[in-house]
Amino acid sequence: MKPGILIVDNQPNAYRLLKQHLNDGGFDAISIDSGVQAIDLILTQKPDLVLLELALADIDGKEVIRTVRESSQAPIIVISSRNREAEKIEALDAGANDYVVKPFAIGELLARIRAHLRGAARRNTVNTEDHREVLLDLGKRTALVRGHVHKLTRKELALLQVLMRDADRIVPHHFILQKLWGASHDMSAQYLRVLVRRLRQKIEIDPASPKILLTEAGVGYRLVYSPD
Repeated sequence: MKPGILIVDNQPNAYRLLKQHLNDGGFDAISIDSGVQAIDLILTQKPDLVLLELALADIDGKEVIRTVRESSQAPIIVISSRNREAEKIEALDAGANDYVVKPFAIGELLARIRAHLRGAARRNTVNTEDHREVLLDLGKRTALVRGHVHKLTRKELALLQVLMRDADRIVPHHFILQKLWGASHDMSAQYLRVLVRRLRQKIEIDPASPKILLTEAGVGYRLVYSPD
């Protein structure tokens, strides 16, 4: 089956052309112009990926993201003419996976779509090969460790998702800080160390000797991922 792409945009000429490019590129694209309708379709029809304009007629696109993220982890790429840094940060903090400013090159957008679909193809659970007492459920934002369920905060979940996209690879400190706090973050890396420590308390059997979320000294962090 072709991956299903939902385009949410209130500019007919723009989304008609984009829809044609996507269908020609091997996707099954549909387009709508309502944020309220988008929420319903995302939660009921479960598209593989969403392309979302923030400037919608009925509700702001960031509200669509926040509402959808309560129960869905479908990849959301914002495609918007809004190019203010604060707008990008707010959308990413709300739960968007990526942000592309209009006008954009269709080839680059298609590449980003394929990359996010590859990431989404991974299962929404993480099991370490030697520590199967640990089960992470991104959909429910929970970590099950030795029979005990721990609820993850939004920032803990965001950190986990960033690391999962490059599972088994080192993710640099600056990249994580940028994804979680914005492109021009000016806070200390101490924020990240505290967040990592909190997350380890929830996902590691022995937080003092982590086996899942590893520190790569002076570089960044690495998530050990071993699918079934």
